[in-house]
Amino acid sequence: MSRMVLRGAAVVTAVAVAAVIAPALREDEAPYTRARKQMVAQQIRARGIADPEVLRAMSTVPRHLFVPRHIKPYAYEDAAKPIGYGQTISQPYIVALMTELLKPKATHKVLEVGTGSGYQAAVLAEIVKEVYTIEIIKELGEPAKKRLADMGYEKVTVKVDDGYYGWPEHAPFDSIIVTAAATDVPPPLIEQLKTDGRMVIPIGPPGRVQWLKLVTKGEEGPPTVRDIAAVRFVPLTGGH
Repeated sequence: MSRMVLRGAAVVTAVAVAAVIAPALREDEAPYTRARKQMVAQQIRARGIADPEVLRAMSTVPRHLFVPRHIKPYAYEDAAKPIGYGQTISQPYIVALMTELLKPKATHKVLEVGTGSGYQAAVLAEIVKEVYTIEIIKELGEPAKKRLADMGYEKVTVKVDDGYYGWPEHAPFDSIIVTAAATDVPPPLIEQLKTDGRMVIPIGPPGRVQWLKLVTKGEEGPPTVRDIAAVRFVPLTGGH
């Protein structure tokens, strides 16, 4: 894997991080708009992300409103950032890569496991019809729900729960994205994926290098699994 991918998706160890995320208040947005355009040009498009809808979404969503206040000036840097409770908002390139791998369409219904601050869900909501997202940490999930609603992302439905088991009430899903590393592909998520659906998930041991995998479900037989890139994510937690 490239050093860039590993650095950008690096896990931030548990430290005392303010959990208050910057609210969507009116302010001088010009510096952030410039930083966002530069992020897309230099970090995303230049590294091969070509889907026009993904590029548009990454150019639209104000990433600085999904990080703690003191991190706002650094929100568009080429790195993951801490959002509190031992969790991170992924590197912009990784967000774009995982989104593009799903091949999202305007008619799609997507499940996200690991809401975090809500940034990935917002990016998806710029493209697809419906986003269902699950966060196991209440202190992150509840603020993310309010933040996304306040920002007008009506397509996103947030639930605080154990994402390993998916959201069967709204299945099947056209695609599933998991933003924390599991030790294997959760069987409930495979069951809730449509035929020909796509899942992007990091697999590997906690605190070590993992592999971002693309899982494709066929009509018969086991799903096809393809390695995409070496990454490092926080672990998927829960009752499993």
